[in-house]
Amino acid sequence: MSSTAQVPPVLELRGVHKTYRLGLHVVPALQGVDLLVQPGEMLALTGPSGSGKSTLLNLAGLVDRPDAGEVLFRGRSLAGLSETQATYLRRDAIGFIFQSFNLVPVMTVADNVDYPLFLAGLPVAGRKQRIAEMLRAVGLTEHAKHRPDALSGGQRQRVAIARALVKRPTLVIADEPTASLDSQTADQVFELMRECGHAQRAAFLIASHDPRLVRRCDRIVTMLDGRIVADARERIAA
Repeated sequence: MSSTAQVPPVLELRGVHKTYRLGLHVVPALQGVDLLVQPGEMLALTGPSGSGKSTLLNLAGLVDRPDAGEVLFRGRSLAGLSETQATYLRRDAIGFIFQSFNLVPVMTVADNVDYPLFLAGLPVAGRKQRIAEMLRAVGLTEHAKHRPDALSGGQRQRVAIARALVKRPTLVIADEPTASLDSQTADQVFELMRECGHAQRAAFLIASHDPRLVRRCDRIVTMLDGRIVADARERIAA
């Protein structure tokens, strides 16, 4: 058996259900979802508002838990994981990229990128080298000492990508990462995610309404009413 065949999916959902209560109403956010995300894969999650994309991202990012079904991370079931264990796993193995960037405004670019490494307790010397490497990769070396408010939207998203990837995560969750960017900047941001992600073999789970981004992912999964209604697996080879 080849070594590739032995590598488990980064993320696996098996028959996952999730409901929310809004007053007296019960909202079925996910209804029996099955999904595999492989190492190095860029998977676009599409569908109208309310289709379940955000709920799926929350489960994948260990921000929430399913009511039924099972979530596995690198072949390990997350059922029974304590909140502390979930926090450590999220800190060490999952990166996040948001539409609103979510940078710390009082920190410099370098400090924002450093923050996940600081939280993980890595030695200062090693952190400096990795920060320098990531800033070079995203083309922001000259902006290391600037604060986010001195940057353009595209530059802020580059900082967010560097922050998400600096800890070398297994999975990156991106929620509408290009929605607030113009077409040219969105293209640059996507290519940056692809290049850096492929270099690290990180899987990307990207929720997006942006057709510019979606059509260039390896695979497109479409959701509707809490279910997966289309899974364009053939795009993996594209």
